[in-house]
Amino acid sequence: MSFSSQVKAELCRSSLSRRCCAQAEAYGVLLYCNQFTPRQVRIVTESAEFAQRLPALFQKAFRLAFDRMPEEGAGKRTFQITAPDKLCALFSAFGQNPAESLAHHINFAVLEEEHCRTAFFRGAFLAGGSVTDPAKRYHLELATAHLSVSGELRALLLEAGFSPKETLRKGNSLTYFKQSEAIEDFLTAIGAPLAAMEIMNAKAEKDLRGSVNRRVNCDAHNLDKAVDAAQEQIEAIYTLEQRGMLAELPDKLKEAVDLRMAHPEMTLSQLCTLCDPPVSKSALNHRLRKLLGLAKR
Repeated sequence: MSFSSQVKAELCRSSLSRRCCAQAEAYGVLLYCNQFTPRQVRIVTESAEFAQRLPALFQKAFRLAFDRMPEEGAGKRTFQITAPDKLCALFSAFGQNPAESLAHHINFAVLEEEHCRTAFFRGAFLAGGSVTDPAKRYHLELATAHLSVSGELRALLLEAGFSPKETLRKGNSLTYFKQSEAIEDFLTAIGAPLAAMEIMNAKAEKDLRGSVNRRVNCDAHNLDKAVDAAQEQIEAIYTLEQRGMLAELPDKLKEAVDLRMAHPEMTLSQLCTLCDPPVSKSALNHRLRKLLGLAKR
């Protein structure tokens, strides 16, 4: 099951208690479904939970049944209303006269209450929405064939405190979010808090994995630098030995030579603790750099 399917399954667990909210949700479904014209309503979905919710939703909202129901076990489930009296009832419920208007618009008067607006957003997502698996990337969109509706939905979302973006794709108008926080807030608002929590968990896991990778890369880089430095110091010591200069070195430098040759794999910090008495990292680094300088000369 895709993440979008999980979200829609969670949304369909919301109760249909108020008729006004049922009408608002059905309004969102109609404006974001496959076809809503004076000739027919056609809703196609792959979500079994949404398909199970639709008959109850339209019965609660309009006291009507679909003229065509999907076949049992179908992958894509199709619902249709073609009866003229039913179509007339749907248009009338939202103050529209199909003979007078060529384009759909959102009737804001139907969505004055906050709970009705939330139900409208839920219906729009159930019919025309999708959300990407948060383990891959963050993207939620609502697609409709009605350009005016898309712009008006954006206005409603802005009024509700969201900041969506808009674009066009293959003849459809898209309202979308790409920020994980915005997607979390939207899903929580329309009734999918568990899906929102899953996005939060995925984001936390990504951040943790990124932090670990950065730490590992940093440690590996530091180890490479330490190995290169130790190799350079050992080569300097061999150079001084070939020139017969080791015997002339001060005691502190001789100690640094002995420790580095005895422990070529150790870091500077580890060598400091073996000095007698122990010295600071900067002090031992100064001695080793002095050896490098002598070898270069």
